[in-house]
Amino acid sequence: MRETQKRQFPDRRKQPTPILSRFTFWGQRKMLRREEDRQKGGYVDRYSPSLLFFLLLIIGLNLLDALFTMMILDYGGCEVNPIVRSAIGIYGDRFWIWKFSIVSVNVILLCLHSKFRYVRKIIPVICLVYLCIVLYQIKLMAFH
Repeated sequence: MRETQKRQFPDRRKQPTPILSRFTFWGQRKMLRREEDRQKGGYVDRYSPSLLFFLLLIIGLNLLDALFTMMILDYGGCEVNPIVRSAIGIYGDRFWIWKFSIVSVNVILLCLHSKFRYVRKIIPVICLVYLCIVLYQIKLMAFH
């Protein structure tokens, strides 16, 4: 190889894209191009609109869950989840702020790791579980 054809900079592809970098907000990488990278999973700079839909659905269903929980408690019901029950005991009617914060941090983590195979598969499952919980709460309130 001639001297002029040698690379002047180290090969940037030797290391995977980090979870947070200067490109996190301004980068262009939307997908993992190589098949082996898609199998392993990795990080990208931009995310799909369908991912945004599912993540916003999780947050919205979480807020509905908190609202319906407060309504059911006002009707004389009780909280079944021991973690949420203790949060209600500590924070009272403001437990929803704690619940929203915890879920929102986890939604951000799901977004950042969404190109990993198992995370990609679990996001719709989380939506389905939350949807079932909210529908069950609606059923409880309808028969009150």
